[in-house]
Amino acid sequence: MNAADLGLPDEEAREAHRPKGGGGRRVGVPSTALFTDQYELTMLQAALRAGTADRQSVFEVFTRRLPEGRRYGVLAGVGRVLDAVENFRFDPAVLDFLRERGIVDEPTLEWLARYRFSGDIWGYPEGEVYFPGSPVLRVEGSFAECVLLETVILSILNHDSAIAAAASRMSAAAGGRRLIEMGDRRTHELAAVAASRAAYVGGFEATSDLAAGFRYGIPTVGTSAHAFTLLHDSERDAFRAQVETLGRGTTLLVDTYDVAEAVRTAVEVAGPELGAVRIDSGDLLLVAHRVRAQLDELGATDTRIVVTSDLDEYAIASLAAAPVDAYGVGTQLVTGSGHPTCSMVYKLVARATSTDPRAPLTAVAKKSLGGKASVGGRKWAARRPDAAGIAEAEVVGTGPVPPELADHQLLVELVKGGDVVAREPLDAARARHITARAGLPMSAIQLSRGEPVLPTEYV
Repeated sequence: MNAADLGLPDEEAREAHRPKGGGGRRVGVPSTALFTDQYELTMLQAALRAGTADRQSVFEVFTRRLPEGRRYGVLAGVGRVLDAVENFRFDPAVLDFLRERGIVDEPTLEWLARYRFSGDIWGYPEGEVYFPGSPVLRVEGSFAECVLLETVILSILNHDSAIAAAASRMSAAAGGRRLIEMGDRRTHELAAVAASRAAYVGGFEATSDLAAGFRYGIPTVGTSAHAFTLLHDSERDAFRAQVETLGRGTTLLVDTYDVAEAVRTAVEVAGPELGAVRIDSGDLLLVAHRVRAQLDELGATDTRIVVTSDLDEYAIASLAAAPVDAYGVGTQLVTGSGHPTCSMVYKLVARATSTDPRAPLTAVAKKSLGGKASVGGRKWAARRPDAAGIAEAEVVGTGPVPPELADHQLLVELVKGGDVVAREPLDAARARHITARAGLPMSAIQLSRGEPVLPTEYV
């Protein structure tokens, strides 16, 4: 491990070890067809019987509001959605399950056996920010093929975007200091991999989860836990074993017993070349100052300090004045820091008047009390900048795009005629988010409660 980077590889090393072409390894997954609610299939059966299943339709994904107090949302999971659409296949085992349960009739099963999404998908590119009403994904095709994708799309985007939003707030609070995702033991084992990916999009630099590193090419880190120290007859023995195995640039955990004594022992064992020490308990602000002073007195001026211990964005911000070089975040990150979902919905906004391919689309919308009404029509979205180039409004419309907004449109083509056309490396989404967040008003990164930093204007 590199001492200057707290065990995180430098950019040259990261590039040398990163899998080429997609930011990670494409891992075979089973069919995603049953990642759905039963009523998607019963709607399909009824539409097939009614003769309306082939009507061209437009569905959109959006949220009516941001979680309380949040200033912006972060779209994550788009790449996983593309994989899920490609793998949405009703294989014989799945069809047998549906047949045995009597969930749909035989003609519907025959239709499902041939299912391949052949429509178009447009959306905000991954890493982009969004606001209430932003049409972050638009799915176009026949009603039958589009309606089946509702649940799997929402489950991915709601989870991943919640994690990415929390990660973005933590990244802003960290002020350029490194962030390590280490929450895989605090959530479902598969959700942990998705959370690592979303956290990387939102600004984290590494993960402790090896599955995330394998699947997505995210840098991985990790050295030892308290159990390793407790295993040995003395703290010195534990430190010596770790240094002899991992080198002087390793990170030593110094709060198993007495922190001051551990720091002294760590420097004696590893020398001033010790990469980093990790603090996992106590008053982190106070302890970090004491440890920094002690390291400097011992000549370990380049040894860094990593802090962990149930951190969130507020705890990270409170440590801004502390001599901390990196933060390890677990529980609060993988649970969305109090907001584990984004409340995104998938709504039909337009459909053809008949099954004739030339039939015009007509706008449709849900009218409901209690804030659940939707806005009909196939939409575009643009982010209007002010004279200084800072965003001032999210503009959403259904008619022609005003000429002054033509160069500021947000939706890009993701799937064309059933084929994915916009797969990209994960680093591209991560870089996009940094740029998108920087283009918002400065109040976007305030942690105090407030309204969305941009208004949504409908035209």
